Amino acid sequence: MVSDGQVVIKFGKILAKHCLDQRCSMELLRATEHTQSISSQLGIVARVKAVTGESRASSELLLSNVQNLLQAVQHVLRAAEAACVKGLGQTPADPEEEEVAAFCQQWRKSLTQHRAKEALNSARDELGLRKTGGAKAEPTLMSLVQEQPPQSRNIPKHPSPRKGHTVMDRHL
Repeated sequence: MVSDGQVVIKFGKILAKHCLDQRCSMELLRATEHTQSISSQLGIVARVKAVTGESRASSELLLSNVQNLLQAVQHVLRAAEAACVKGLGQTPADPEEEEVAAFCQQWRKSLTQHRAKEALNSARDELGLRKTGGAKAEPTLMSLVQEQPPQSRNIPKHPSPRKGHTVMDRHL
């Protein structure tokens, strides 16, 4: 969990670096810093629990930290969505940053297609009121991550394999 939290933190920092909107960038940096703090706390609690053994208090503390980390990761992903919608700046030269940008572009394309379909298939009744039954939820970064099998997370496919792990290689 801690290492996956670190992947999300790196993802958020890369996006914040390339976000065109200063306010979105700052919010994303705040969310990544908060996630970094919780991830560090979780690592410490896990190491202490491993040494002290099984106790109800340490298990509850560990579970609480895991839940906090999940909430922090969701905050980072929501801030990342806002940053992607506002737009990303220059094309990154670093392959890892390029991979993150491609992943975000894929999500933004999916969101745009979803919104276009919703506009064509209006979910409104004859009075112009929104129908509640058949509308699909907009795609989120979290849903895009969850849909992909772990081995296909390496976006985009590069002609030459790279050594080591990249941000999107990890299962979020």
